[in-house]
Formats: sequence, C-alpha cells, structure tokens
Amino acid sequence: MACGLGNVGRMHRSRLFGMLIDTPSASAGAAVEFWAAALGGSSRQSADEPEYTRITGTVPGFAAVVQSVDDQARIHLDIETDDVQAESERLLGLGAVLVTDNGGHKILRAPGGHLVCVVPVQSPEDVFDSDAKVWPPIEG
Repeated sequence: MACGLGNVGRMHRSRLFGMLIDTPSASAGAAVEFWAAALGGSSRQSADEPEYTRITGTVPGFAAVVQSVDDQARIHLDIETDDVQAESERLLGLGAVLVTDNGGHKILRAPGGHLVCVVPVQSPEDVFDSDAKVWPPIEG
C-alpha cells in the first residue's frame, strides 16, 4: 500500500506502548498468573475491557498486557501515536502490510510476520510527551 497524500506535510509522534501477550481465553487466567510472577509484577484487569489484564510494576512507561483472545497464542506490539493514519502510513512505507483497519486503530503485519497494532495514545500525557519520537512529514 502506498503512502496516501492525506498526511503530506504533517509531522507526528509515536512510541512503543507495550507488549500484548495474546492468550486463548481458556488459558488467560493461568497466563496472567504466570506473567505477573515471571515479570515480578501484579495484575490489574481493565474494568471497561475485561479481555485486557495489565501486568503492573514491570518496566516504567511500558505496558505488559495479557489479552484474552479467541485465536492462537502469540505476542504482538502496540505502537501508540498522536496520528494513527500517519504512523500506519510510515510503517506501511517500511514494508508492513495492512491486516485490519478498525477505524480508531489498525493492525499491521511487519516483515517477518509479526503483528503490530497502531493505536491512539494510551499512556499518560507526560510519558508520551517525554518518550515519543517525532517523525517528519511524509513526502508526497
């Protein structure tokens, strides 16, 4: 997919938000217990999105999350950004392939087959502001 012209002239920011440990639903509880113990953290299930359980107290500013899925076990990365479209186009230009466009976020497959989700900013504002990379505008 070629870069679109909609983001020409706009810079954007992004950062690695976290690692999501996609786990079949039947094994999610055991996976949460394992990863919390393995990473030396504690677990906190999302009240709004119960399929996500964050492992807290691991790496400052980095989210380790067990995601209950109706799919195979795998690990994927989330990149958070202040411009989902521009960041997706940047990654597509680097060789990623669009898997799913969910409107507010996109799922890409990186060279090598790994999944990457491009999501709106999830971190506290001060964390995003201090850690995000600034990307130049896409050339038209």
